[in-house]
Amino acid sequence: MKFVTYNIQFGRGRDGRFDLARIATELDGADLIALQEVERYWQRSAMQDQPLELARLLGFSHWVYGAGVDLHLEQSPPHAPAGARRQFGNMLLSRTPILYSRNHLLPKYASNGPMSVQRSALEAVIDTDSGPVRVVSVHLTHLSAQTRLPQVDYLLRSHSNACREGAPIACGEISAEWVDEGLPVAMPREAVLLGDFNMEADSEEYQRICGPPSAYGGRIGNPEGFVDAWVAGGHAESEGVTADIRGRPVRIDYCFVSAALASRIGGVSIDADACGSDHQPVWMEMAL
Repeated sequence: MKFVTYNIQFGRGRDGRFDLARIATELDGADLIALQEVERYWQRSAMQDQPLELARLLGFSHWVYGAGVDLHLEQSPPHAPAGARRQFGNMLLSRTPILYSRNHLLPKYASNGPMSVQRSALEAVIDTDSGPVRVVSVHLTHLSAQTRLPQVDYLLRSHSNACREGAPIACGEISAEWVDEGLPVAMPREAVLLGDFNMEADSEEYQRICGPPSAYGGRIGNPEGFVDAWVAGGHAESEGVTADIRGRPVRIDYCFVSAALASRIGGVSIDADACGSDHQPVWMEMAL
């Protein structure tokens, strides 16, 4: 399967032009797509329902959307459904069925200085030939390490508790009206975290996810932890550019996989030619 993560900056490219069709072209050939900064009914993006439009352009019938920001829409455009709201968040699209999903609102700090936006993580269980796998489209805050660390801890805690919490409907005894369509599959243990983490590989946040570095080489991870697919795919932690911070080139977009899935990772690459956003897409192949 070909996975890709892309912060699309609501369709605005490096040239300042809004073009979702360009985004779709840059994502051609993917089996699982994790998007960040996808919005609905904002003036800046021509009041588009971007999740619906992206699914149409990409030709995906299996997709879910999760808003971090959800606001009253003062004046709905003519094409908007009743009750439409102004939203900003993450999206997942899959060639195989999305069995169920849930949206996580990440810890947030208010700010009297730089703009503070409600960040989120959209989690879905997808069907694969190797069985169900959890996939999460993640967008962490850009503000600081101190505001990102609680969000990383939330993600790791949610991952650790996933099997204990179970599927959306999980029980031994249940009335027939709840199971006429069948019970959802059990919550899988393994997961793939994809997205814009707004952190670099030498950060405390990265260390929380992948483990501390060792003087003997590599990271001291654990079987329940995550592996940076970019590194597992043969690249150095310090290599790669997916965005910039005030003009400084950085790698802040990642594919993390459960340690048990690390041996399934094939090639991992960054599409340096993509220009549909201020980020670059990160592609990962995984044998599933």
